[in-house]
Amino acid sequence: MNDAENVKIGVVGAGSWGTAIAGMLGEKGYKLDLWAWEPEVRASITEKRENDLFLPGVRLSENIRVSNDLDSVAGGKDLVVFVVPSHVMREVAGRAAQSLAADTVLVSAAKGIENKTHLTMTGVLAEVLPEHKDRVAVVSGPSFAAEVARGLPTVVAAAAPDPEVAAFLQQVFSTPFFRVYTNTDVTGVQLGGAVKNVIAIASGIVDGLELGLNSRAALITRGLTEIRRLGLKLGANPHTFAGLSGVGDLVLTCTGTLSRNHTVGKMIGQGKSLDEILSSMSMVAEGVRTARSVYNLSNKINVEMPIAHSVYQVLYESLKPGEAVYQLMTRSLKSELEDVE
Repeated sequence: MNDAENVKIGVVGAGSWGTAIAGMLGEKGYKLDLWAWEPEVRASITEKRENDLFLPGVRLSENIRVSNDLDSVAGGKDLVVFVVPSHVMREVAGRAAQSLAADTVLVSAAKGIENKTHLTMTGVLAEVLPEHKDRVAVVSGPSFAAEVARGLPTVVAAAAPDPEVAAFLQQVFSTPFFRVYTNTDVTGVQLGGAVKNVIAIASGIVDGLELGLNSRAALITRGLTEIRRLGLKLGANPHTFAGLSGVGDLVLTCTGTLSRNHTVGKMIGQGKSLDEILSSMSMVAEGVRTARSVYNLSNKINVEMPIAHSVYQVLYESLKPGEAVYQLMTRSLKSELEDVE
């Protein structure tokens, strides 16, 4: 970790975000390997230096070698960045286990909570790869892939239990347009990045129902309260939620037109079914699965999250969006600061 300039990197996952990360690191000068599951993605990057399926219109550095051989992408690397959907993280990490070097730093750039275990993505990595548990980290923050790929100014957090690992990642990822702050609150950074997708679905529903800007602002504010409640119960630093992976990512995903989760919510608010929406999307909206995880986890540990619960009920229990809004607005009255610590 003392030689960030010559680090050997593998990026596992060639969706929009994985491709954007690989492209940024390639432009910085790193020669890296990118694992792409889809044959058409591999062909597109190899032949055209462009990911036509997930990140069209962005030319990718010649420093990127694309492959479907997970062992060659993950093996012998100083740093492996996992950028796969949360529901396949466990399987992909398990497949990579045999090829990882003992001192490889593992980074999750995925935002989700596993349904069955309620683990964050670094929790999944640490469970699947216990020998690496002290070298598992996360990079998260307000960062639409398309804007990072275009070189627009973006700021994120790199969190690891070991400050030296976080500092190493800060050096590797930082560019003149991609600024990285360090953090040691791995739990808080991941909860902010995961649960905001659920709140973004709610925000999209508000916009789909045309309930106005007042409603959306209130939704975002109270959504942050729910994220913070959950984080505090799970041992996160409360200050993290006022930072990049908390309010920063929440505001972006709840208001940005590039947000897949907001788009899902908006279409639901306009009357479309979840099955209809998901069948029309080529990319994953993590909030759909994470809504189930948050609902079950918050019930299990007794954390009040009425907005997140309403999203779950709309997605999985056929609650009408308008009825969900009415239920939220007519809950028992209380102090705004009653559970603030």
